[in-house]
Amino acid sequence: MNKVILMGRLTRDPEVRYSQAENPLAIARYTLAVDRRYQRAGGGDGEQNADFISCVAFGKAGEFAEKYFHKGTKLVVSGRIQTGSYTNKEGVKVYTTEVVAEEQEFAESKNASSGSGNYSAPASNGGEASGAGDGFMNIPDGMDEELPFN
Repeated sequence: MNKVILMGRLTRDPEVRYSQAENPLAIARYTLAVDRRYQRAGGGDGEQNADFISCVAFGKAGEFAEKYFHKGTKLVVSGRIQTGSYTNKEGVKVYTTEVVAEEQEFAESKNASSGSGNYSAPASNGGEASGAGDGFMNIPDGMDEELPFN
């Protein structure tokens, strides 16, 4: 089984190109900085380091990345590891490893990713929508027709 799940932040905006086919296919490439914790030999607290993982998304997933992903965005990506190789201009064989994204999701709210990076709850809108105490928000009367799902 070849399955990988990563959570990290984009190191820069995705680089998107389109194939030269009759129906162009979006190909988005981006790098995730993924935290890695490790223990020092003497025990103690784990230090933090990062791995920089190359990812690629095709088709609709690539178009989504182009439109909504930006440097610093925290993502969860699941997919498969793919290896390959090519010969560069100098005649040297170069080996590649990347994650082919099958699913991409935001790992935090838009408010949390902007500004200080700390999560802040959305401002109250005059008490129209209030928490029911069970972790779900009550939907005000008449608003359910505006929802994209039923």
